[in-house]
Amino acid sequence: MTTIDETAAPSAAKHGATRGGGPKGPRFLVVQGTLPYRGLQLAAVVLVALLLLWASGLPAFRMGQITNVFIIAIAIAGLNLVTGYTGLLSIGHSAFFGLGAYTTGILIVKYEFAPLSTIPVAIGLCFVLGLLVGLPSLRIHGLYLALVTLAVAVSFPEIVRRAEDLTGGAAGMVVRSRFLAPPEWTGLVRAERGIWMFWLSAGVLAVVLLLCRNLVRSRFGIAMRSTRDNEIAAAANGISVARTKIVAFGISGAITGLAGSLFTMYMGALSPDGSFTLMKSIEFITGLVLGGVATQIGPLVGAFAVVFLPYLTASYTEGPLAGVVFGVVLIVIVFLMPEGIVGRVGILARKVVRIVPADHPRLGRAPREGPPEPAHAER
Repeated sequence: MTTIDETAAPSAAKHGATRGGGPKGPRFLVVQGTLPYRGLQLAAVVLVALLLLWASGLPAFRMGQITNVFIIAIAIAGLNLVTGYTGLLSIGHSAFFGLGAYTTGILIVKYEFAPLSTIPVAIGLCFVLGLLVGLPSLRIHGLYLALVTLAVAVSFPEIVRRAEDLTGGAAGMVVRSRFLAPPEWTGLVRAERGIWMFWLSAGVLAVVLLLCRNLVRSRFGIAMRSTRDNEIAAAANGISVARTKIVAFGISGAITGLAGSLFTMYMGALSPDGSFTLMKSIEFITGLVLGGVATQIGPLVGAFAVVFLPYLTASYTEGPLAGVVFGVVLIVIVFLMPEGIVGRVGILARKVVRIVPADHPRLGRAPREGPPEPAHAER
């Protein structure tokens, strides 16, 4: 860890840093690849592992809530790719969630697939649907694109009702628990399906967040952010804006469909009027905004907020007043933290410590010395 002396850093004055109440940089810089950086990474991994072990020992109801948080976080991570990093507002992600859920349900109930083997099929179908939904983004933007995705979200429950032979229609679909038992290689029995889904959802969420992190840092991620910030400039620099938008929608839909597939394994019951309506899309957007748009762990924090905030407000109030209190809490959070919870915490943390690459300009230890001045001739 490097301690920055503002009086010695050559760039401090250049950037307006002062010692008398003016803006100052972080007190500590942690250089990527160094021993302190690896130590921080190791400490974070150990802390997450300890939290997961602690959560796995909670009562079944509380552990089920956290499993639901993980599943919703996966869906929000998919939405974050297209809305947060690509700048395309989507209100139709409940359709991706529902398509993934019903794909898994139908394959298990109608064709007796093993639950885990249905996941690739759900991901593939949702990826194709994402490509199709992304096509209108080539011609329309902003609220107009949001209206198109809104139509997808509204029409999905009606399509499920009409496909009664396949989906069970308005009566819904029930997946028997014997089909959802943990695999034999886990050593768990049917009664331990809750702990199986907890660890499965946690593992899938970790993989999804890691993939999203690497995707955002890749060339395609740069293209996504460039498209979001300025489409004309991105196209002028050789970025295929059309391909970037469509593929981003496809990947986003695939990840959200993955969350829907896990939702079926977790719930075991599907209804078109339950979890796949427009309200589910609004829940995803709310979680994305609360957690922090275009942040890496914002989806997880936002999922915790949308799952536990209604529960906490309902525990202190009764009846319709609980909804009012929940709305007031949301307004207060958005007013105080427009960057989201993760965004605000990040701003505060960067005042103390910042992680920088090894070639960061503030790592100059001392100003470069110029040629020696000639000695003054004594008179």
